[in-house]
Amino acid sequence: MSHAIRRASELALDETTVTALRAAVTTTADEIVQAIIDEVPSYANALSGHMGSTIRRAVRTALGHYLDLASGDVTGGDAGDAAYELGRGEVRDGRSMDALLSAYRVGARVAWRCLAAGAVPAGLPAAEVAKFAELTFAYIDELSAASAAGHADELAAQGRAHERHLEHLARDLLAGASPDALLASAQRAGWQPPVSLTAVLLPAAQARPAYRALDPSTLVLDDLPDATGVLLVPDADRSRLLRQLTDRTAVVGPARPWTRASASYARAVHARSLSAGIRDTEDHLPELVLSADADAFADLRARALAPLGTLPVATARRLEETLRAWLLHQGRRDEVAAALFVHPQTVRYRMSQLRELFPDLASPQRVLELTLAVGLRVGCQPEDWSGRPGTPREG
Repeated sequence: MSHAIRRASELALDETTVTALRAAVTTTADEIVQAIIDEVPSYANALSGHMGSTIRRAVRTALGHYLDLASGDVTGGDAGDAAYELGRGEVRDGRSMDALLSAYRVGARVAWRCLAAGAVPAGLPAAEVAKFAELTFAYIDELSAASAAGHADELAAQGRAHERHLEHLARDLLAGASPDALLASAQRAGWQPPVSLTAVLLPAAQARPAYRALDPSTLVLDDLPDATGVLLVPDADRSRLLRQLTDRTAVVGPARPWTRASASYARAVHARSLSAGIRDTEDHLPELVLSADADAFADLRARALAPLGTLPVATARRLEETLRAWLLHQGRRDEVAAALFVHPQTVRYRMSQLRELFPDLASPQRVLELTLAVGLRVGCQPEDWSGRPGTPREG
């Protein structure tokens, strides 16, 4: 109240005037509250019952402190603390700063009208009335400033708390917490669960900028290991999401029921570990399936392609390449030749070699094993058989 106190030093109401004004404090407080109810829609139903009584007491206290100042007593309590707490409470009650400032404007007008009505008949000189008015409005300005500070601080505190709850929810989702735990976490965060969530992995520095273009209910973390960020996008339109991420280094997992968002995240992480070129995991399902158990896939390749282990590396590569094309094109020789950029007779020659190496090549089980074994890449490297029986020999 520094400014109001400085103005008070220029004004000292006589005891008769102060006594008259103190006698009207309760009536003045009631008139202020009623005017606020009548003129500020946000308070129309807010100042009844216990809350109304609390506000009236606060107004009376503020008026009493003001009269202390006006009578020259600058040692009393500071109503600024109460005004600050009032601002914080208005946030918790869901009212905006505009509503609170409107209430102060109405309160200032009514307070001055009532105070002047008591001071002028008490014989306060005109010059002192002007000072009295200046002090009145300076005092209320400082109260409103204190309330505005409380309102802003509470908004910031609630915002930080809300962000913490959202981050906690995102971590619970990635960790695969139980549905009950996830629901409780969502309720604490004030977050409405969607039908599905889609995980997006991207560099941490891109997480917040990308988030701003997405659904505001998207959950975001930008402090995962290896400078990784993740977005959990609710009920995403996949094609639109991919377009929105065009300029980002992102890996988009599958849509999953919101309580199973960890599965979408896990697939995106796995896809990123396979190749930096994977963007949409839905476009790489065969690779993801075949690489899900790396040891099992290596064992499958070693067993299924063991007959190639007796051949020189270059020959083994050519035959595996031919075998893969033959399987994918279902044995159509011309299509196989076009895919390999060789003559159909070359395909016939190589396939005769492969049939000697794989006598049961036409059996469904052999076809399945070989299709899986050569499914990830066109050609194999010598190290693919390293440490396995039947390693191709150099030559």
